[in-house]
Order: sequence, then C-alpha cells, then structure tokens
Amino acid sequence: MATLDITAENFGPTIEGNDIVLVDFWASWCQPCLRFAPTFTAASEQHDDVVFAKVDTEAEQQLAAEANITSIPTLMAFREQVLVFAQPGALNSSQLEEVITAVKGLDMSEVHAHIAKQRAEADAAASVAATEGAADSRTNLGTDPATPRTSPEA
Repeated sequence: MATLDITAENFGPTIEGNDIVLVDFWASWCQPCLRFAPTFTAASEQHDDVVFAKVDTEAEQQLAAEANITSIPTLMAFREQVLVFAQPGALNSSQLEEVITAVKGLDMSEVHAHIAKQRAEADAAASVAATEGAADSRTNLGTDPATPRTSPEA
C-alpha cells in the first residue's frame, strides 16, 4: 500500500476510519525526514493492514501545531483511534518494524480500560477541585450563606 498524504481535512477521518494508522510528520527541507521516507514507504508496501500517512508540516502548520510537533521527523501510531506511540527522530527499518509489531500486538481492551480509568480519575479530581473551589470562593468573597454579612460602617 502506498503512503497517503494527510491534511487537516482528512486527518480525523483517516484516524477514525482505520484500525492502525502510522503518521510521519515531515518537511522537504529536513534531511533526516528525507532519509526516513524510503524506509516508511518500504514498510507501507509490507503491511497492507496498516495505513501509512504523511503530513507535510510546512503545508499543514496548524495540524502540526495541534499535534504538538516540535521536532521532525516525528512518527505517531494510532490504534483504534488512540495515540499509542509518538517519537521524534528517524527510525531505521528494524526499529520501524519493531514499532509496527508492537502496535499490532497491543491488547486494545486493556488500553481502552486504562484510558477509561484515567478519565474517571481525572473527572473525579476535577469534580472535587470544582467543589472545593466553589466553597473557597463563597467564603473568600463573603457570599457563603452561612456567614453573616456585616457592613463596613458597623
């Protein structure tokens, strides 16, 4: 399978519509990117069950910024719409093969359960913080109904 050029318009649908997507963030002026390109293309021809996508960071600066790309090349791997790998730097063919094998071998039910647990913990912490913050602001602003108000003249 050939590599697919990704833009802001088709990034989301590509990730959502495929089980495994590897994304190479690159630029034409980047020598390590140009050295990695043949390795990425060769792997795409060996793994028909994986979508190999490329994002030109010069043409898609907003998308690169949203993906927090600070160094190129950066390789990201998505499995079932979950970012499971992100690493800057060019990989050689055996390193790329290790990443692909690891992504394919993930127990995604375990990954999804871990994500759900993290979200629940974050939601619970945010709820507690919001409750404590609301109580603090009522007290600090003198708006706590249990605290009698006094006028400065009294």
